[in-house]
Amino acid sequence: MRRGEKPVHIVVTEPVRVDSLDLDAQGIARLAPNEEELNQGQSGKVIFIQGALPTELVTYVITRDKARFSKAKVLDILKPAVFRAEPKCEAFGVCGGCTMQHLDIRAQVAMKQRVLEDDLKHIAKVAPEEILRPMGGPTWEYRHRARLSAVNRSIKKGTVLIGFHEGKSGYVADMTACEILPKQVSDLLPQMRKLVMGLSIVDRMPQIEIAVGEPEDLNSDDPQKAKPVTALVFRNLLPLTSADEQLLREFADVHQVWIWLQPKGIETVAPFYPLTGKLCYRLPEFEIEMPFKPADFTQVNHMMNRALVSRAIRLLEVQASDRVLDLFCGIGNFTLPLARKANAVLGIEGLESLTTRAKANAEHNQLADKASFMQSNLFEVSGETIASWGKAERWLMDPPREGAIEICQALAQLHEQGSDLPPQRIVYVSCNPKTLARDADILCHQAGYNLKSAGIVNMFPHTSHVESMAVFERLNLN
Repeated sequence: MRRGEKPVHIVVTEPVRVDSLDLDAQGIARLAPNEEELNQGQSGKVIFIQGALPTELVTYVITRDKARFSKAKVLDILKPAVFRAEPKCEAFGVCGGCTMQHLDIRAQVAMKQRVLEDDLKHIAKVAPEEILRPMGGPTWEYRHRARLSAVNRSIKKGTVLIGFHEGKSGYVADMTACEILPKQVSDLLPQMRKLVMGLSIVDRMPQIEIAVGEPEDLNSDDPQKAKPVTALVFRNLLPLTSADEQLLREFADVHQVWIWLQPKGIETVAPFYPLTGKLCYRLPEFEIEMPFKPADFTQVNHMMNRALVSRAIRLLEVQASDRVLDLFCGIGNFTLPLARKANAVLGIEGLESLTTRAKANAEHNQLADKASFMQSNLFEVSGETIASWGKAERWLMDPPREGAIEICQALAQLHEQGSDLPPQRIVYVSCNPKTLARDADILCHQAGYNLKSAGIVNMFPHTSHVESMAVFERLNLN
């Protein structure tokens, strides 16, 4: 709701049928047009109903009323959808993190696949030759990375709130458990409240970052080394007192977690207690172990990341003689597995801290002779930039939500010049179907590529986040 806009509470007891669902998991219904709308050739008013699903017959309460649309919450479900599910999380409907828990997981996947296909059709004006089978995995306890907000509500509610934000709100949800976090982390939420409440800087510790790594040694006789490693990064805006430090150490010892601190920017993240440890994830198919720091970007879903990497490399059809480029390479999530298959791989990333970590990971996996890394701004790319990277038969791109429009435009420029620098095959991993479709438009209509296949990866179950993958192959220029 916009600032200054007054909320409304209008109960509508006339049932309405829900036709579709938007990516915020709001049911979309359309009222019959009134006489004025009919005379003007307009359709009826659109109602976005939180908590309603397609095919359902519902009554609702309007919370925001505009001339052409209204926002509402479901009041009664008179005829439930066959794919309605019982939300597992007690905070569902308040927490903004998982808006689709009331929708059966199969319907969630189908909806995301439809979003991808529709965006490719309407934005890129293309359809893939093949729709890849949707990839799915664990639907609960899958999130191994999270950023929780902490806010002192000691006067109003008698406690500190630690959790995700409420839906479309600056408020933090009052939650004592989270079903998508690993159980050992979810169980810590009430204990973290007590910890922060006991600190002298209770008002100046606004955030706790969580990173869960795989066990240090699955085959160890030491129970601690056979357990997942949980790191907590506390954002401390003021220095800790000696009493604060003691509380943190005691918390770490009791709950067997690794505590880090972040007093200023991201570059200040450093271990506090214990001073040493091992945080990593593994890609067993490629015999890769990836050490990382809590502030490094890694995929939140370890099991789905294994499947994602496996499919991407398979679709890239890497040959032992190939040179491959991995753009937006991060800490080497795709680069190092690619190095197991190709003759040489160059990983390119915009942040020096990530390329430094990637180089260390290449050495850790004895791949420094095949995997090299460079820092380059991938949002300022020209044909000359691509020429400086050298010829590579195959590219893998895994850009952020903004996509890779500058790279695609540079490939179009090279195509127009008749250059042989563009790769024969591109696998594009996307976390935003709209920017993927926008870039596919350039690749297919300006850069000489064909969209061979595309499909979704359900990396974030119960959320509206759509992860996907597309394969582009360069058309024969002869």
